[in-house]
Amino acid sequence: MLKIGSHVSFSDKGLVSAANEANGYGSTSFMIYTGAPQNTRRKPMETMNIEEGLKLMEQNGVPEIVVHAPYIVNLGSYKDHTYELGVSFLQEEIRRTHAIGTKQIVLHPGAFTDKDVEYGIERIAAGLTEVLNGVQETDVNIALETMAGKGTEVGRSFEELARIIEKVPNNERLSVCMDTCHIHDAGYDVAGDFDGVLEQFDRILGLDRIGVMHINDSKNPVGAKKDRHTPIGAGWIGFDAINKVVNHSSLQHLPFILETPWIGKDVKTQRPMYEIEIALLRGNVRERFGTGFAEDVEKLHKFFASQDIDPRSFTLDIWSVLKNDAKAKKADPREPLERLYDLALEAAVLPNASEEDLNKRLIAVLAGKDALASF
Repeated sequence: MLKIGSHVSFSDKGLVSAANEANGYGSTSFMIYTGAPQNTRRKPMETMNIEEGLKLMEQNGVPEIVVHAPYIVNLGSYKDHTYELGVSFLQEEIRRTHAIGTKQIVLHPGAFTDKDVEYGIERIAAGLTEVLNGVQETDVNIALETMAGKGTEVGRSFEELARIIEKVPNNERLSVCMDTCHIHDAGYDVAGDFDGVLEQFDRILGLDRIGVMHINDSKNPVGAKKDRHTPIGAGWIGFDAINKVVNHSSLQHLPFILETPWIGKDVKTQRPMYEIEIALLRGNVRERFGTGFAEDVEKLHKFFASQDIDPRSFTLDIWSVLKNDAKAKKADPREPLERLYDLALEAAVLPNASEEDLNKRLIAVLAGKDALASF
């Protein structure tokens, strides 16, 4: 069974809220933060309805979930108070993860800020050693996330992750979270040669190190070092390449987690595309959305064809303009998906569709006609 889901909220009723939200998207896995990722305020785990949430997960067919460590942890910092906070707070997050019964906590390795990458690697390795020594009563692995290469973050190459891991004694509790947007932005050819990417990873780190997959498309071309996610099919990687990642024979045992942005004209009413993204990747669109969904998607395909628009080419062309032509971007900053939405809305292709429903159908359009044939 494909284990796939998205980031969901752990607030309100804790694991019960998370399990219910994930089920609403048709998920078979999901990821949570045990509290706000930007601060250290945490509710006691005893109040987060863990037992009831685990029962809901079992009922919903969710065998494995993932926790993400908060962003404020920076084990690469030369500032003692930042480093020490990172160590102690990550240890507490691991204990909270253990209380849920989850085996993987994803961590951004850290940033070297005013130092250099050599310092960052040494500092992060020392921090991970200290963290793991203090949580020996748990069985949680720390999944070091592949990074895009922006700023001074460490982990922008497989080699950097390998150097961190090799410096940590008893490093069997260190795994890797491979993020498709991040490695694409770091320069790895996810879209054109994912088999080659995995071969390179296997040679440097070993495929058995991968514990989690983050599945995101990218707003930028390969090697941009930006880390800006976009819905599946709406970016430079594309649906076909990501579908290959999700269905790769070497990765079928792993949880796949979407972190794609919510979309909509008004930030207050933006909605996630997780349900359609998951259905497209699971291959159960008809089961999830009914037979009329495919008819709507076909209408959109025919409309764009009548306008001489190939949605995939259009998407990449607009991203190129937004990246390379500052005047054009200032005149019209709309991203590709929003422009496709506006064209379909103005032509009243699906006059009764809500903004969210039209966007879901556009995500299906961007998956291509081969995906439509499989609905």
